[in-house]
Amino acid sequence: MEFDTSKILAGIGSILLAISFIQPLILLIIGAVLLLIGLKGLSEAYGEKKIYDNSLYAVIIAIVGLVVAIAVLVVFYAGLIGAMFLGGMMHPGAALIGGGLGAIMGIILVLVVLWVFSIVAGIYFKKTMDLLKEKSGEKLFGTAGLLILIGVILMILIVGTIILLIAWILAAIAFFTLKPPAKQEAPQALPQIA
Repeated sequence: MEFDTSKILAGIGSILLAISFIQPLILLIIGAVLLLIGLKGLSEAYGEKKIYDNSLYAVIIAIVGLVVAIAVLVVFYAGLIGAMFLGGMMHPGAALIGGGLGAIMGIILVLVVLWVFSIVAGIYFKKTMDLLKEKSGEKLFGTAGLLILIGVILMILIVGTIILLIAWILAAIAFFTLKPPAKQEAPQALPQIA
């Protein structure tokens, strides 16, 4: 894939990730796919396989985290509904109060699961951005990577979401301003003396 195409795809993917709060599912999926395709091309251009690998691990970890959170939610609420149904037959008031507390605990548990998986994914995205900074010389990648990690750590607070928005915008700027890698010329063979 051409270098310019790769950087544009990665930049557009970063923008879509930045604005994914508008339409979370669709923009998040399209943004992640475009980012991965762009990073695959950039990893080939820079001859550094880990640029793509780390970003792929981050996306896989985020998907696994979402699946685990949904599974925890389903199992938790199925058990809660069963307990409320059985307990409600004997003590309706207690089942209602216990059910409300259980629902809150379920939401907290799911948020913690998502948060932990997001932090691990953020670590891998930071590694990707650090490698891009090292290979391209574009320091903005290092800043974006650090902000991605800080953003996912603080995501439990609203400020983390704002930091992530800024991080992905900086990443997009870094991708769009990226210069092609310097081509290394093959060493010329020394003339043979006969």
